[in-house]
Amino acid sequence: MLPLERLRKINTKENLWIYILSLLTEREVYGWEIPEIIEKRFNFKPGKITPYRVLYGLEKEGFVTSKMKERRKFYKITRKGEEELARAKGFYQNILEVLK
Repeated sequence: MLPLERLRKINTKENLWIYILSLLTEREVYGWEIPEIIEKRFNFKPGKITPYRVLYGLEKEGFVTSKMKERRKFYKITRKGEEELARAKGFYQNILEVLK
């Protein structure tokens, strides 16, 4: 695998939580629509099951909450999730500054 391909993989599929939290800052989302939204908005395609695994972990740690509406489970970001996303953005900004 080429270095740039590896970098893309690590910063997309292997860190899907960042993209999910980012989506949830805009609106509540149900799990099944997440792969499609990510593909359209961020230009990579996560697996069908992976977003659910990530969502379960995020909910377990208190970064998101869920509720049933219309037979679907909708997810919403929490204050803790917003803070974690802000820390992640700061991390990436710091990397960009150091690489100048």
